[in-house]
Amino acid sequence: MSAEQSFPERDFDVYVRGGGPALLLAHGAGGGIENNFGPVLDDLARDHTLIGPHYPGAGGTPVAAGPLDLDDLADALVASAVARGHETFVVLGESLGTAVAVRAATRHPGRVTGLVLTAGFPVADPVLAHAARLIALLGKAGEWEEVARLAFLACLSESQLNELSPNEVEDGVARVRASMPPGMLDHFDLVSRVDVRGDLPGVTAPALVFAPTGDRLVLPRSSHRLAAGIPAATLIELPGAGHILDADARALWLGHVRRFLASVGPAPA
Repeated sequence: MSAEQSFPERDFDVYVRGGGPALLLAHGAGGGIENNFGPVLDDLARDHTLIGPHYPGAGGTPVAAGPLDLDDLADALVASAVARGHETFVVLGESLGTAVAVRAATRHPGRVTGLVLTAGFPVADPVLAHAARLIALLGKAGEWEEVARLAFLACLSESQLNELSPNEVEDGVARVRASMPPGMLDHFDLVSRVDVRGDLPGVTAPALVFAPTGDRLVLPRSSHRLAAGIPAATLIELPGAGHILDADARALWLGHVRRFLASVGPAPA
């Protein structure tokens, strides 16, 4: 059976908003569409249809019965747009979502017209692999507050951390704990297994790759490797930005993304 015919049957909870050409959103591990893309959803939805399926165990999608499969997530991402009448689209992936986006581009090359990859990786670097291992160990032990603490601190840049008081750190940890999806351990299990290094030379769509230089969860070098491996990729560094982009970095990101979308089309009505 071809990749075009092998969409998984799981009932994914799909975020849909806006109108115009489709933009597919592939979120990160332990996140969701609004958690990862919230600051730019209003802007992008003005002239694009935003479509983002939540991975199993995130949003309203049920927890998976077994280990997550990257091909299934990539196919579900594409299927969510095709089912809504969109034949081609740009895919925006963040963190784990960059691997989902790359796999979607190689399994469905006739549909993916561009990639925007932020804070991503072709394979887990030593820091990310160690973080995924710690999250798995802590989660299985029921130490969910410590999982939240690790996730919160790892996602901030050094400068962001230095600006926080102890009380602000505790508040941030509490917010992360409250927002962690039921499928978090499944997501990070997939993070530890992802390897799209072999996919990169086969990506035919142009790609815009963002490397937050202050990222302490996914090393900036991982984004550099994504850009180096994709034939038509442009690398843009976001100076000092952490794994979760702050307002200034996201504004810079949005400007570059807008120019990229104008270059790959189709143009919004």
